Amino acid sequence: MKNVRLSVLASAIVLTLGVGVGSAQVKDWKIDPAHSEADFAIKHMAISTVHGSFRGVSGVVRFDASNVGKSSVDAEIDVKTVNTGVDARDNHLKSPDFFDTAKFPTMTFKSTAVSKSGDGYKVAGDLTLHGVTKSVVLNLETPGKEQVGMDGKSIHRGFTATTTINRKDFGLTWNGSVKSGDAVLADDIKIELDIEAVQS
Repeated sequence: MKNVRLSVLASAIVLTLGVGVGSAQVKDWKIDPAHSEADFAIKHMAISTVHGSFRGVSGVVRFDASNVGKSSVDAEIDVKTVNTGVDARDNHLKSPDFFDTAKFPTMTFKSTAVSKSGDGYKVAGDLTLHGVTKSVVLNLETPGKEQVGMDGKSIHRGFTATTTINRKDFGLTWNGSVKSGDAVLADDIKIELDIEAVQS
């Protein structure tokens, strides 16, 4: 009887420690808007590439390296922060011809699945932009190492992800043409997310 009780006690300790170790792997990281941005690039007249960014990025990254299926991303971007370095172009992008920020001031991304892929991860999710929701897949690099913040207390970590979307899928159809017959704007937009987040 004594051996049975010892065995039960030992099993309980192992299970308790196991749960503790597993749960410790899951960490929530709050996106720091001051050190995060979403960059984009699109071909102009089939000649040059125009680059721009959004700085109003917020949300939470839940990351579990030991069980990536428990990981998730929930992010929001303030579309009104669009910046291409040219005021007239930025104002046009905010207009009803493009993002229509008066009606659709934010875009959101909510993950639906996270899986390992080579040295990084695939993050599938729903992107809502311009009032339209479509499934997209982010290619997430291996997250940077954890760093102690400048306050000597908070823990920070970096996340970088890329994807390509077709703007017309989201109702962003404005375009023109030049004498060569090429479109003023290409359909595909390359996106890179550079995120610094603080452990919650």
